[in-house]
Amino acid sequence: MKQRYLIIIGLITLFLAPLVLPTFQITLLNYIGLYALVVLGLVLLTGVGGMTSFGQAAFVGLGAYATAYITTTEQLPEWLSWTAGSPWAGLLVGILLTAVVALFLGAVTLKLSGHYLPLGTIAWGISLYYLFGTMSSMGGHTGISGLPSLNIFGISLDKGEKIYYLIWAILMVAIWITSNLLNSREGRAIRALKGGQLMAESMGINTFRSKMVIFLISAIFAALSGWLYAHTQRFVNPTPFGLQMGIDYLFMALIGGAASVWGALLGAGVLTMLKQWLQDFLPLIMGGSGQYETIVLGLLIIFMMQRAPGGLWLILVKLTPVSWRNQHRIKVDTSAADLPRQALPKKGDLLLEARHVTRRFGGLVANNNMSLQLHAGEVLALIGPNGAGKSTMFNQLSAVDSPSDGEVLFLNQSLSNKTSRQVAQMGMSRTFQHVKLLPTMSALENVALGAHMRGKKGVLNALFHLERDEEQRLLKEAQYQLNRVGLGDHLHTEAGSLSLGQQRILEIARALCSDPCVLLLDEPAAGLRHKEKQALAGLLKKLRAEGLAILLVEHDMDFVMNLVDRIVVMEFGEKIAEGLPEEIQTNPAVLEAYLGGAE
Repeated sequence: MKQRYLIIIGLITLFLAPLVLPTFQITLLNYIGLYALVVLGLVLLTGVGGMTSFGQAAFVGLGAYATAYITTTEQLPEWLSWTAGSPWAGLLVGILLTAVVALFLGAVTLKLSGHYLPLGTIAWGISLYYLFGTMSSMGGHTGISGLPSLNIFGISLDKGEKIYYLIWAILMVAIWITSNLLNSREGRAIRALKGGQLMAESMGINTFRSKMVIFLISAIFAALSGWLYAHTQRFVNPTPFGLQMGIDYLFMALIGGAASVWGALLGAGVLTMLKQWLQDFLPLIMGGSGQYETIVLGLLIIFMMQRAPGGLWLILVKLTPVSWRNQHRIKVDTSAADLPRQALPKKGDLLLEARHVTRRFGGLVANNNMSLQLHAGEVLALIGPNGAGKSTMFNQLSAVDSPSDGEVLFLNQSLSNKTSRQVAQMGMSRTFQHVKLLPTMSALENVALGAHMRGKKGVLNALFHLERDEEQRLLKEAQYQLNRVGLGDHLHTEAGSLSLGQQRILEIARALCSDPCVLLLDEPAAGLRHKEKQALAGLLKKLRAEGLAILLVEHDMDFVMNLVDRIVVMEFGEKIAEGLPEEIQTNPAVLEAYLGGAE
């Protein structure tokens, strides 16, 4: 059975549910739909983007209180008089208010890292919660009652079984647009956040923008849930918008699968039903009233995080036949138009230059008066014993770090005050000493990340599936680069299941996908078998012949000597020799510094 048939059956079941289920069960389904909408935002923010938020309940409150104020206040301020007390105007005001608040809080909070980020979300979540309770215009802790029911085409949604259809229709649309987003160029940029900011920025991705996008979308989903909640209950008070509910939303995401779109629905359903069941039966077992369900749920969450960190949805997916899972494979349209390519500089043109670069870390001088040049159609090796300062120099050249003195020029432009993302956009691409891939993404998707800068379609196009032509061009380019480096048979293989040598080759394919003129390789042959090294050397020679400039830091001297045009040797942060491979092999200073201590 194909997945689309299961979806059709599920939609038919949802449609028929109010016709056969009792009112209480419909009420539970309404709550599940409302919760799932919030958790869907957490899938983007926490599961995919790697940013833990405890404050989503506060955004639910913004949506709920905005429409409550609009629809129940007898004398609205003049600047809100246009709303005429309409719940639909309340939706618009709630979304706009939430977007403004989210942009402000995101600008402040998303710059935090580590444990400071979730602590920051707790802080503003609690602040908004107490704001709801202390504003007399919002009814204080007593709340606001008398909200009108929603009305669509003259039909009043004044009962649970009526508003049920609106709740689940909105949820299905939200799931659809979220799936569209994640399966797009913008979605890959969002997923790249988990691979580390350095890797993503080096692919030309504006990581702060990507964070703001998913923070804003998750906040709007929460506000939409709050609007629906307010007109379902027709009453709001601060209680459902506090920190405890924010924690519950995170629990739902963890149970269902924090990185799974459909896991949001599964997690919301499981936790809601389980909590209801525990509230009914635990008092009978324990012989008294109390929040026993909270204790049991806490223990279950700990058990799940240990045994099933990917959530229940991932377990269900693994139980399905392989043929079903293969339906999710990305299809590449080989008839799509090729991406435009930049003309490579003429052979011998100076592309990258370091002029008297010195880098100090306090009293430690990691690089001292380092100079080197890299020309088009040349392979240059940077070698030296452990602690020579090669990695620091590599970071200066790629704009990850800035020199204390001296300067680095790329295409005759100084890299001072430029970010690694800006340098990537200029035509420089790189790999990493420690492989930085997204292990659960396919090889094809990992390589397509390298083409991020070569696409233009934005978030709105991705949400509504309007970027398919461009997406196919990017995927075709990724497939071409994988074939180019000899990994064409692994298009749909998860990157994490490839050997270390294959992962390094995959990084090179990703770097080539950006169409660079300069390629910086950090130990590309590490972990490769003999035949893989031969294939890599053949590839680099081919790229050199095409006019690409390549700088590499490498351990394997046999690999270096048989490949490169020139070598720069470092020791204690300084250049001690530069020349042809045969000159370096006989240089007394190199022999003294390097032999027996080579990396």
